Amino acid sequence: MTVNEWIFVGLFLALAWLLPATPIILAKFLAPKRPNPIKQQVYECGVETTGNTWVQFRAQYYIYALVFLLFDVEIVFLFPWALAYNKLGLFALFEVVVFIVLLVVALLYTWRKRALEWSS
Repeated sequence: MTVNEWIFVGLFLALAWLLPATPIILAKFLAPKRPNPIKQQVYECGVETTGNTWVQFRAQYYIYALVFLLFDVEIVFLFPWALAYNKLGLFALFEVVVFIVLLVVALLYTWRKRALEWSS
């Protein structure tokens, strides 16, 4: 690579730091310094809350969400393969079979650890 090509890399790195840092620094200087007590109150869905506003959710909600997200992302990976199935060879079929076997193994592991069971 020549020096002229490295100039673009340096410019890109400078912009990569400058673009996110600029709004953060501007917000630090332009933000109000004294918060309004009314604006600090808890407010949810247009209704003022009553009682304790700190609610701790069970960890199983997060486990279900992570498992759902995991399989949802895997479908995103399988969809393009399914669209190009006729154009792909035997090696691509083998790769997808390995991918699905890994998914099944992960699901069985999760099931065996009883992470999907709902207990009180």
